[in-house]
Amino acid sequence: MSRKRDENLMIVAAVEGYAFRHNMEEKDVFDLFRQHDVCNLIRSQYETLHTQSLNESISFAEDVLRSRSGI
Repeated sequence: MSRKRDENLMIVAAVEGYAFRHNMEEKDVFDLFRQHDVCNLIRSQYETLHTQSLNESISFAEDVLRSRSGI
């Protein structure tokens, strides 16, 4: 697989996991991620995040949102 595809899969997993944890619709989570640039941040941290569990990607997104928006 290409790196771009892997990054996109990691973002999808983070969106789905965040939606499940926070009882939200995936579309709403994706909009939230776009609003706060979470997708690009996940891409920028891919080298580290891909060596860890998918839960780390979700936790990373939660940390970003908490620091940027108080969510």
